[in-house]
Amino acid sequence: MKIIKVNVDCPSKEVIEEAAEIIKNGGVVVIPTDTVYGLTADPFNEKAMRRVYEVKGREEGKPLPILLGESHDAFSLVKPSENFWKLARAFWPGSLTIVENLSENAPSHLSIWGSIGVRLPNCYFCRALAREVGGAIIGTSANISHMKSPVNVEEAYNMLKDRVDLYIDGGQARIGISSTVVSIINNEIKILREGAIKEEDIRRVLNK
Repeated sequence: MKIIKVNVDCPSKEVIEEAAEIIKNGGVVVIPTDTVYGLTADPFNEKAMRRVYEVKGREEGKPLPILLGESHDAFSLVKPSENFWKLARAFWPGSLTIVENLSENAPSHLSIWGSIGVRLPNCYFCRALAREVGGAIIGTSANISHMKSPVNVEEAYNMLKDRVDLYIDGGQARIGISSTVVSIINNEIKILREGAIKEEDIRRVLNK
């Protein structure tokens, strides 16, 4: 199993291209993010997405969050509302995953979910990788479902072993806490998971 070290603030072009090539060919890669270590693949590739579920042992009905290369890449997956942009301006790049209705541009295999969570991570390597792949990559935690999210490559490897195609080692995850997930569908605000960002901070921004 191959493990490549990377400087997340100043990654080499070769590392980004190697990881992107694997993802574009349907592979699954473990990457460092700003929150915890993530499991990534191409969300536009249905087979690759199914592999992520298999690796995690996660039931397929549960949506997988998406990491974006740029905030405008959200348009390829969701229909951003006014509240979406309020939150994005306040918390991106950062630890907030925003769930919105799927757009008509989203691939048909995502339609079973109806909505999806997207995030612009505060991690240069993640954003560069997403851009290299085409603007968006799956960004779920690199763990077996219901187990602790890994904060370094060793923890991820101990859980997933050779189930993935490549591990990227960016050292210790800076925050070490999963992102907060907020659903804002039809202006109904629901905190689906409280993580690095507090609910009160989200509601303060939306009430401005």
